Amino acid sequence: MRMRIAVAALSLIVARASIAAGAPTGAGGAASAGAGAGAGDLDRVMHLLVEHPHRQARFVERQFLSILDRPLVSSGELAFDAPNRLVKRTFEPRAQTMTVVGDALTVDSGRKRRVLDLRNYPQIAPFVDSIRATLAGDRADLARHFTIEFEGDVNHWTLRLTPRDAALARTVSRILITGVRGDLTDVDVRETDGDHSSMRIETDGAR
Repeated sequence: MRMRIAVAALSLIVARASIAAGAPTGAGGAASAGAGAGAGDLDRVMHLLVEHPHRQARFVERQFLSILDRPLVSSGELAFDAPNRLVKRTFEPRAQTMTVVGDALTVDSGRKRRVLDLRNYPQIAPFVDSIRATLAGDRADLARHFTIEFEGDVNHWTLRLTPRDAALARTVSRILITGVRGDLTDVDVRETDGDHSSMRIETDGAR
């Protein structure tokens, strides 16, 4: 159960990037991991992620678990307020609100409330730090926690993150983030046990 909560918290913090995207920009050259055109496009994308400190988006999330025949599907909305507050409101299949402020994760389900300290989940601490580095546009700090592969260009890109931290790598094999210009469209988290979650992001289109 602790591991499942940890992964849920991980997915929640990933969503910060999903709703922190900024305005569209022009196209870059063909991109790949490493230096050159890809490196420039990666820097431009990271800049877009912090251009708008207050964002809202709709989401549909599917969790594929080996113990279930069908994926768990949920939907709702996300709200982000810089520098570190994210609210994930799930409407379907049942109401639940998850709020991250700093290192505190609060889960409200009906009349029940749980408050978790994310520092008690060292297996995802490097991930949390890396997402904060992304929102801060700190590519060097992101590279400290993950091996980064960037494909495409600013108009349509994919960011593949592979954990460097051994503890995180035992749980998460990779995180795949897909975006179009300044908007993220999909966040996919793959776990080492074969389970994975896929979140589709739909922004309100406001700029």
